[in-house]
Amino acid sequence: MSGLTGADHPRYRLRDFLAAEAQSIAGACTKCGKCVEVCPVVPGSAAARTPAARVAGGIAGFLADIDPLDSASDAWLSACNGCGLCIPACPEGINPRKMLALAAGKAATVRSRTPELFRQMSRSIKIMLAMQLVPEEVRRVFTPPRPRHAPIVFYLGCNALRTPHLLFNSMSVLDALDVDYEVAGGPSSCCGVIAAKWEGDIDTGDRVTSNTLTRFGAFRPEKVLNWCPTCQLHLGETLDGFRDRTFEFNHLTNYLVARIDDFRRKCLTPVNKRVVVHAHVGRADICHDVDTLLRSIPGLEIVDTAFESGYTCGGSGCGKSPELAAREHAELISRTEAADADVLVTLYHGCHAVFAAAEAHGRFRVLNFTDLLVEGLGGVPHVDRLKEFRLLGDWAMIVDNALPYLAANGLDIEPEWLKQHGPAIFASLEFKGQLDCFDARGPCSGKKTADAGAG
Repeated sequence: MSGLTGADHPRYRLRDFLAAEAQSIAGACTKCGKCVEVCPVVPGSAAARTPAARVAGGIAGFLADIDPLDSASDAWLSACNGCGLCIPACPEGINPRKMLALAAGKAATVRSRTPELFRQMSRSIKIMLAMQLVPEEVRRVFTPPRPRHAPIVFYLGCNALRTPHLLFNSMSVLDALDVDYEVAGGPSSCCGVIAAKWEGDIDTGDRVTSNTLTRFGAFRPEKVLNWCPTCQLHLGETLDGFRDRTFEFNHLTNYLVARIDDFRRKCLTPVNKRVVVHAHVGRADICHDVDTLLRSIPGLEIVDTAFESGYTCGGSGCGKSPELAAREHAELISRTEAADADVLVTLYHGCHAVFAAAEAHGRFRVLNFTDLLVEGLGGVPHVDRLKEFRLLGDWAMIVDNALPYLAANGLDIEPEWLKQHGPAIFASLEFKGQLDCFDARGPCSGKKTADAGAG
């Protein structure tokens, strides 16, 4: 029996579901503009020059098929970093973050700024993954396992594979708690947000999301533990109600906190460090769970927690409002230095990728919270090769270090091609529509070889 009741006979096509959700929100919106007034990205966008009520009304009118998307409303939509501060501000109880997600998907059906995003992203992920792991590890997180009855599915998403050490740390924690689980992740288990929201291909998004939910259901799990905050928002918020599920879907940290007594019994190794924790207001519940876990580690002292806007760092979060992100990131570094902290603790994979190189200043280390959980359990965290590459900062040296891993994983990539395009791949520039090294229309020395290994 499948873990889903609606996989083969869905209640909705995704196209119909999104249209119904859009009409419902548009009908409930009174266009008061309270959501725009509290939004931290508006002052740095073109929407700042337009009355808040008109900006919000433009989104509602667009969702209701009354008006085309005007420039001010589009500017707000494009800069949204998912902070969620608009949600409690709405007097009608609407979720404006979901309203903007629906509007972004609808706008992309008219004109996508990133029409090749999934293809570019999946190839970038495969290259970055193969640069950091041995083949057995790559297979664990990239190759779908055979379905079996497993009480827990650990869902990795796609982009988290760029920083695989966080995932292996998480699995070490699950192993320490004697959890019976299977792993699902990589582009073959995409949540569907890229097609539906970024590329505007709703039918492909429908197929991708349904396939992934069906894959979960094949394990007949009680819980699916998610890692990626984007997957959490897409499947748990934007598409809430799209498919009936027989399993709980929540973040990994929610499960770990539910088992906090078990964790504390096993977390006996002192980690004598003073830390500053990087957090995001967009999913403050997850950040509070991380705080609970870290405070359970003996010897660890949290001297400060810096909440930034957005729901994550990276191209789908803070990167959509770069001036605001730059200010907040600089403040985080300053607070960490001022606190004389030993460690800056990162939250998600996107956050870790952004801040890993800050360790080069020598004033503090940069670790993910999963590194500290593993240490507290008496284990050795997985090697963080992404940080090693960031700290090298020299692409000739990075390529020399990565080529043996690429070769072992069957990717025959020309060194000069990787030196040229590696910085753009590591910066996830496909989310800005600025990565053409996998594009058949663009020049790319060594492209055929790279594509053969990364397709």
